[in-house]
This record gives sequence, structure tokens and C-alpha cells, in this order.
Amino acid sequence: MELKPELCRVDDALEIIVGKWKPIILLILLQDGTKRFSELKRRVPGITQKMLTNQLRELEKEDIIIRKVYPEVPPKVEYSISEYGKSLEPILTAMHEWGTKHTMRKNKVTAE
Repeated sequence: MELKPELCRVDDALEIIVGKWKPIILLILLQDGTKRFSELKRRVPGITQKMLTNQLRELEKEDIIIRKVYPEVPPKVEYSISEYGKSLEPILTAMHEWGTKHTMRKNKVTAE
């Protein structure tokens, strides 16, 4: 597929996955599978309950994750990556690898 700058859709893709917390949340769900809200909160240090809720709602709205509520008291809610969301794995992996290399390059340049 030919990429035409005037038809660039990268901004659309980034709008969905960009943010301080979304990539971390997605990688946790991709690597570790289904998690409860409290488990995600523990795994993402520094995130507030409100921010985690917002990030999860945004990802759910885009069909990237699935929210399952169990009818019990107290309510049990689990989050998992959707089949569609799994298509982000190679993108997130590539971005992680590039970010690692870039950080190492910056550190090397700074040290010189």
C-alpha cells in the first residue's frame, strides 16, 4: 500500500492509543490477559482511579478492550483485550522497541 502524506491516518491511530497510561494498560492486557480494575490499578503505578476509569472507557468506546460486569455483590468487573485490540500488539511492540533504542541513543549522545 502506497502511503500518501495528504491521506495520512497516523493521527487517527495515535488519537486512540496516545496518552501516558493507555499503552501501559494495553500491554498489561495483551501480555497478562483479563484483569480486574483493582489489578490494573496496582499494575499502573501513579494512575488515579478517575484516570484509569477514563482511559478504560475511552479504550472500550473504540472497541479495543472489553468490559465484563458480573452480576454479584459487590460488583465484579473485568477488562480484557478485544480481538480487534489484539491487532495493536505489533504496533505497540514496535513502538516499545523503537522507544528503547531511541532512549539508549539519547543516553549515548548525552554521555559523550
